[in-house]
Amino acid sequence: MTSPLQPRSRPLAGIRVLDFSTLLPGPLATLILAEAGADVLKVERPEGGDDMRGFPPAFADAAGHNFALLNRGKRSLALDLKQPAAVERVRQLACEAHVLVEQFRPGVMARLGLGHDELSRLNPRLVYCSITGYGQAGPMAQVAGHDLNYLAETGLLMLAAGADGTPPVPPGLIADIGGGALPAVINILMALREAERTGRGRHLDVAMTDGLFAWSFWAQGEIAAGCGAPKPGSGLLAGGSPRYQVYPTSDGKFVAAAPLEQKFWQNFCAAIGLDRKLADDGGDPAATRAAVARIIAGRTAEHWRQAFAGRDVCCAVARTLDEAMCEPHFRDRGLFAAQIVGPRPVPALPVPLATCYRDAGDAKPFPRLGEHKSWAEEMSQT
Repeated sequence: MTSPLQPRSRPLAGIRVLDFSTLLPGPLATLILAEAGADVLKVERPEGGDDMRGFPPAFADAAGHNFALLNRGKRSLALDLKQPAAVERVRQLACEAHVLVEQFRPGVMARLGLGHDELSRLNPRLVYCSITGYGQAGPMAQVAGHDLNYLAETGLLMLAAGADGTPPVPPGLIADIGGGALPAVINILMALREAERTGRGRHLDVAMTDGLFAWSFWAQGEIAAGCGAPKPGSGLLAGGSPRYQVYPTSDGKFVAAAPLEQKFWQNFCAAIGLDRKLADDGGDPAATRAAVARIIAGRTAEHWRQAFAGRDVCCAVARTLDEAMCEPHFRDRGLFAAQIVGPRPVPALPVPLATCYRDAGDAKPFPRLGEHKSWAEEMSQT
C-alpha cells in the first residue's frame, strides 16, 4: 500500500521569480523553487519560446514532454527583449521580483539594459542569479559549451575512462544539474536569507564548471597526497578495485557491487562463495576481480538478487529506468504521485525536495507560450 505524504509545507510561498533561463540548468532550478511554493514567471521569446518546447517527444500544443516536465506550475510571458517597451516591462517586473534567474552569456543582459547593476538600483533586495558554463569572468567566460564539454574541461570525464582509456558518454547531465541547477538553488536560498537580514540582494555567479570540481573530491585527494591522477580503470572508485565494480550476470544483466568496507566485503565474499585466499584483495586485486567476475557470470541476475536479499552486502541488480519507476519503494515514497495536466496526465518530474515540501498528488499545467502577463493572474488549470 502506498503511504501518504506528509502535509505539504510551501516555504517559498510569496517569493516571485523572474526566469529568463532555457533548456535544463535554470529551468530545473526554478522548477525546484516553484515546487517549494515560489511563483515563477518565465520570460520567453515570442517566436518559439524556450528551445526545449520544440524537443521531441511531443506532448501538447507544440510543446515537448521535456519542456512540460521542467516547467510544470510556472507562468509564461512572451517578450521580444530587443524592443524598448519589452525591456521597460521587465524593469517593472524586476521591481516586484525577489529572484531573477538568467542563463545568457556574460554581458548579454547588461547590453539589454537588464544587468545586475541596473536592476539592483531599481530593486536593491533582488537576488540575481546568472548560470553559465565558465562563469562571468575569466579566459573561458565567453566559450560556448554543453554538459559533455564541461565534464571534459574539468577532468571529470576522464575519471570515468575504462581500462582502455576511453571515457563513456555519461547517461546523466551532471554539469547541468549537479554543477548548475542544484548550486543555483542552494545559493539563491542563501541569498534570500541574507536579503531578509540585510535588505540587500546579491549577484550570484554560478559556473557549472566550478560546481563540478566537488564531484572529483576522491581523485583530488589522491593528487594532493602525491599519488598523481588516477589512471583509467584504476583507483578504488574508478575500476581498480573488486569492491566497486559492475559485474555481468549469465542472463545479460548486471550486478552493481560496492562492498567497500571490510564488513560488507566479508558478507559479499561469503554470499558468492569466494575463495578465502582471493577474499584478501590487497595483494592482487586484479585476480580477485577476475574471480568475482567469473562467479557472478555463472548465475542469473535473479539468483544474485535472492542471494543478496537480507544481507548487508551493498549490492544491487541494475534496473532499467522504467523498472525503477515502477519499483514499489519509490512509489511508496510518493516520487511519482504529482502529475502534469495535459492531453493525458503524466507523472511530474521528481525534484530533490524533502517529502514535507513535495506535492502530494497535485496536478498542475505547464505554461502555454505567452499565456500570462504578470504574477497577478491565476494559473490555468485546464
